[in-house]
Amino acid sequence: MTDPLPRRDAPFSPGQTALLLVDMQRIWLEPGLDPGHPDWGADHYFYRQTREVVIPNQVRLLAAARQSGVEVMHTIIQSLTEDGRDRSLDHKLTPIHIPPSLPEGLPPKELAPVGDEILLPKTSSGIFNSTNVDYLLRNLGIRHLVVAGVLTDQCVDMTVRDGADRGYLVTCVADACAAPTQERHETALKAFGGYCWVADTATVEARFRSLRRADAA
Repeated sequence: MTDPLPRRDAPFSPGQTALLLVDMQRIWLEPGLDPGHPDWGADHYFYRQTREVVIPNQVRLLAAARQSGVEVMHTIIQSLTEDGRDRSLDHKLTPIHIPPSLPEGLPPKELAPVGDEILLPKTSSGIFNSTNVDYLLRNLGIRHLVVAGVLTDQCVDMTVRDGADRGYLVTCVADACAAPTQERHETALKAFGGYCWVADTATVEARFRSLRRADAA
């Protein structure tokens, strides 16, 4: 007999669970830095949502993951070269270019990688398209991929769909993601919800902490 298929919300497994933060970079999160949206002031929905909800929730997720032995990974949009010649055609046309020497291209202090946590630069919307993340996740023995970040309807969306297509059990932490508007955020969650388990910070945080208790038992 074959083993029954798991549910998308199957319990996380110790040693097989990773938290991936997508594009949590100062250039997108701090008003006045994003060249693509020079008209967005500090009171714009996106900045308020990331400042008041998303970043605090991700801080909670990071703390629980690190305390529970969950693998923590980060991805950022960043060219490998200073002139961006390695970028995807889409990023050249947009244009999006964040050179490796730009401090604003890194995560804010409260979300920065700690110790030897992996940070992967990418030049595409989907991390599976322009990095070796699939190779790394398989080497790490990861089965459950927990995703949070920005933008819900762009890079988060592609991470969820591509991760599901490659055989990972994907969780999207809805209140630890954001889009430029609430409508875009909610529409994206409905659109890719069939590829993952859509959960909230409190639920995922509790699951992370239960892994720690399981290891101690």
